[in-house]
Amino acid sequence: MVQNSKPNQKNNSRDKSILSHMKHEPRTQQASSLRQRVSELVANQKFQRLELVVLRRYPRRLVNSDNFTGSLAAACGRDETGIVGIVLWANQVKQVKTGDIIRIENGWCRSRNGELVVSTGKTGTLTVLDR
Repeated sequence: MVQNSKPNQKNNSRDKSILSHMKHEPRTQQASSLRQRVSELVANQKFQRLELVVLRRYPRRLVNSDNFTGSLAAACGRDETGIVGIVLWANQVKQVKTGDIIRIENGWCRSRNGELVVSTGKTGTLTVLDR
């Protein structure tokens, strides 16, 4: 792989190649039906599987509430159809970095300030597929 002198160019070319690969990759009927795309997300509904390139992870904050106590961070990610916000909980905050390709399974989608936000919630899983 050719190294670019500017880190932003390196990340942008990597994101483009990943998204291009995802868009032009041949799919079987089963594989394409399992992975949901950002354009197919609906607020206040669960989804089975979503794969994203993390564009940015924001600084973590510590939360102490009735429902959750621990680290929390916001991020944003994209696939070939759009951009979506991501909520990272507890160990996910340390696990996910800018530029990672992640898979969220059995997650939820909400609308916050008119934008879609996804997360694993209590029952979903997040996996880092590639760095």
